[in-house]
Amino acid sequence: MNRLAQVLALCLVLVAVVSLVVAADDKPAAVAKAKAKARPAAPKQPPDDPKLPRVLILGDSISIGYTPFVRELMAGKANVHRPNENCQSARHGVAKVDAWVGKGPWAVIHFNFGLHDLKYIDGKGTLTDVSKGKQQVPLDEYEQDLRKIVERLKQTNAKLIWCATTPVPKGAKGRVPGDEVKYNEVAAKVMKDMGVEINDLYTFANERLDKIQLPANVHFTKDGSKELAKVCVEAIEKQLK
Repeated sequence: MNRLAQVLALCLVLVAVVSLVVAADDKPAAVAKAKAKARPAAPKQPPDDPKLPRVLILGDSISIGYTPFVRELMAGKANVHRPNENCQSARHGVAKVDAWVGKGPWAVIHFNFGLHDLKYIDGKGTLTDVSKGKQQVPLDEYEQDLRKIVERLKQTNAKLIWCATTPVPKGAKGRVPGDEVKYNEVAAKVMKDMGVEINDLYTFANERLDKIQLPANVHFTKDGSKELAKVCVEAIEKQLK
């Protein structure tokens, strides 16, 4: 009986250990799943109306936020597309622009890169505190990448619109307020050199940040994204005309 009791006790200990290991393994997965859920998902593309022009939006999560409202405002006027992913940095754009553009055709391409370029990352490429990391894409590389992207987009014969990077507020992790101004200056120079129209979303947002942007966060409220969409639609419709 003593031997049986010892075996049963050992089994209970093993079950408890296995449960702890499984729970420990599940915790990172659960955290990652929660974080992924919190990020805005790229809106799905509705079917095209063959009678309407096609518009392509390229950009990070800021554009993911306003794209659904651009579609609503342009219903019956244009088919509005965007990649089913976050376009991230200009460096990433150079690698993916061929896939994003596909075979077209595109009447207008509205594009932006910047907030991912100027962010600070650690050795694993993860967003980190400014004091602990380095900027993902330095200004000189950012300029080179933008030129490559514009050259590729011009091959589509679409009318191009560069969208200025929106403000970095105080307290936003991994980014320095004011860096977006430097990146916008470089981008404006590239667009001027290459004859690309500019949608100055930075100025529009900066004049009403307290009303449309989340606190200490580069992202915008739902109503804020609606306001950004109106400005983007105005720029797109101007080019469609």
